[in-house]
Amino acid sequence: MAPALQTFGLDKRFGGIVAANDVSLHVEKGARHALIGPNGAGKTTLVNLLTGLLQPTSGRILLDGNEITHLKPHKRVKLGLTRTFQINQLFFELTPFETVALAVCEREGLGGTWWRLLASRRELVAEVVSILERFGLADVMEERTVTLPYGKQRLLEIALAIASQPSVLLLDEPAAGVPEDERQAILTIVAALPSDVTVLLIEHDMDLVFKFASFISVLVNGALFVQGTPEQIAGDSRVREVYLGEAAHA
Repeated sequence: MAPALQTFGLDKRFGGIVAANDVSLHVEKGARHALIGPNGAGKTTLVNLLTGLLQPTSGRILLDGNEITHLKPHKRVKLGLTRTFQINQLFFELTPFETVALAVCEREGLGGTWWRLLASRRELVAEVVSILERFGLADVMEERTVTLPYGKQRLLEIALAIASQPSVLLLDEPAAGVPEDERQAILTIVAALPSDVTVLLIEHDMDLVFKFASFISVLVNGALFVQGTPEQIAGDSRVREVYLGEAAHA
């Protein structure tokens, strides 16, 4: 059985700057896989390559064994690859209900008339409410997104990604910028994501990584540095040196 997501010799160069260097990554189906690394390691660049926001200088990307290297981002979403962003990408004037309803209708090919369909398609409404309940957003589903606490906005972005029913979900620092008292909700939701969704978590918060991941890849200077279980990564002196070096530099 083919891995959920694979890259082979993936490179990205901006002039003389190497942002991704010969990255060959395998993410198994159903995995809880984390990608970590110090600031500037190239984590977000790699996610942008995987999702099509950037095109690689060389190398290949496969989703469920199918070549997607040069597909546009929206076509990758249709094939089951979705993501969240470090900085929220939301419709701030819409409510959470409207936001998730739009995503559900778009998935069903009904995006152009979504607002008219909701009155007659009870199953769509039921699905939207179910998603919002799962993410702890039912109590604010009629409020404008711009008025929500930042932690709720982060949860809404994950809910929006799940509404497209992905087979692979890339979470790019889902707890970034979230106040400490709201972080537990993010941790709980991430841990409870559907088991049939393969998750690649890109994260700088080691608490979140070690609570979530069953396998970890460490990226340094755009290249895979070491990979292993959380126990192996925690006990690897090379990984500690990378992070301690970053802290000392800071």
